[in-house]
Amino acid sequence: MPRIALYTLVVCVLAVAAAVVSFAQGSWLGIVWVLLAGLSSNMTWYYVKRDRAATGQGKSVTG
Repeated sequence: MPRIALYTLVVCVLAVAAAVVSFAQGSWLGIVWVLLAGLSSNMTWYYVKRDRAATGQGKSVTG
């Protein structure tokens, strides 16, 4: 897993934790954290898939 994917995964986990805390305190600011978590999650998957495609691990054996 590339380093940038690990960083975006950490951001995603922290954003989810911040959203939970915000909603638990009754703040609607948690919506921003949920959106940030979604964005960073998509970035994580993008960088993981890009790395697999670059190394050839994403190819099917049977064609």
